[in-house]
Amino acid sequence: MPKGGRPPVLDPYKKREILAIVSVGCSRRTAARYVGCAVSTIQNTAQRDPEFAEQLRHASEAAQIEYLKNIRKAAKKEQYWRAAAWALERLNPEEFAKRSPRTITQDQLDYLLGQLIEIVVSEVPVAEFRKRLLKRLDRLLARLRLRTPAPHDPEAEEVHA
Repeated sequence: MPKGGRPPVLDPYKKREILAIVSVGCSRRTAARYVGCAVSTIQNTAQRDPEFAEQLRHASEAAQIEYLKNIRKAAKKEQYWRAAAWALERLNPEEFAKRSPRTITQDQLDYLLGQLIEIVVSEVPVAEFRKRLLKRLDRLLARLRLRTPAPHDPEAEEVHA
């Protein structure tokens, strides 16, 4: 007995087209436009069909690997040094990505906040005020998801405990 309901939007032919498009490096959005569906249709189909999901993942990764192979091959030739620079910027942006002169690194931010904490500890003589300032700085650090240790201040021990 046939199943009820609407036929799937992505028939085997459209699935093959999507896989072919993704395998050459196009996005799922491009594939969706090409076959006339929404990106969410591709996602939903992949969730319901583990085999299609695996094929989709494989097609996407194969395209990335192919691009990286080509970049690596070009980077081996001295005249194409920009391919190597491009790969380093993308694969390790913390270390190699181009930054605006006004951008600060995580290490610089950690240092700045650590110095600020040291200034508060050494320059604010009233323990109550120092504790309140350190507590506010601690909340700021938490919001920034940093854990810069404060210098030892026995009177503010409970703030950093």
